[in-house]
Amino acid sequence: MSHLERPHEGRMIAGVCTAIARRFGWRVGLVRLAFVVSCVLPGPQFLLYLLLWLLIPSAP
Repeated sequence: MSHLERPHEGRMIAGVCTAIARRFGWRVGLVRLAFVVSCVLPGPQFLLYLLLWLLIPSAP
């Protein structure tokens, strides 16, 4: 497993889903789909995404 960082390539918005997928060895499309589906459920998903955007460092 690699460490958690937002890559410059493969980003759609901020690279949060790509960073999570690479860290855990999951497919990026599935992580993005899970995030989009979770947005229709009640909860702070969008705020969590923004928080992760701030907390996960960008790749050098």
